[in-house]
Amino acid sequence: MFPADLAADARILWRLTRGQPRQGDQATRLQAFYAPQAERYDAFRERLLHGRSELIERLEIGAGMRVVELGCGTGSSLQRMGPGALRCASIQLVDLCPALLNVARQRAAAYRNVEVIEADATRWQPGAAVDRVFLSYALTMIPDWRGVIDNAVAMLKPGGRLGVVDFHLPTVGSRLGNGFWRHWCGHDGVCLSAEHLPALSRSLTDTWMDQRRAPVPYLPGVLAPYYLFVGRRRDPAQNVSITR
Repeated sequence: MFPADLAADARILWRLTRGQPRQGDQATRLQAFYAPQAERYDAFRERLLHGRSELIERLEIGAGMRVVELGCGTGSSLQRMGPGALRCASIQLVDLCPALLNVARQRAAAYRNVEVIEADATRWQPGAAVDRVFLSYALTMIPDWRGVIDNAVAMLKPGGRLGVVDFHLPTVGSRLGNGFWRHWCGHDGVCLSAEHLPALSRSLTDTWMDQRRAPVPYLPGVLAPYYLFVGRRRDPAQNVSITR
């Protein structure tokens, strides 16, 4: 790694050490936290956020499909989708942080079928039902994560798929270990939970999931717990909201 890269990483690590601001609404906190990181955001997170490419592969996004990513950040998922992104009928990238969306808009400029939207993932809905929805390390950033899941399921066509990859608290984890991760991530506004996978499983059918651990940059030997999940929407008459 070049000295300039190390210096850029150091600035991000400094921001992570300071943590996410506690003042203001969620949009204000996200902007204050991520704006200074936006330029180097993708390079640093590529070594921290694992499983994103595999999630896209498992969603089996086909030609002509309508796709939504909630909590899209910088829109880096477009690169992971590769040439297949151009074959989608539409891709809508939704986030609440203007600084990250500015980067996403620069990426999306090369795609005629991509729309970048500044909106709340708990309430925004597309104009028509979609084939695929996914969240990549976004669910833990949203306080009303149950509302996001309900909203994501509601925008899917029957048989459409929802995919999620994110950090979590494994049920097989020790109390000490889970306590460390809850505190370490919570400092930066990432709220870990052991409830994501059960909630997702209750909301969808034909589910696949896997729980893993992956290395953390600059912390040798430390492995962060994360999961991948893919499920299919039931017929609306059979769908049950997880908030009940």
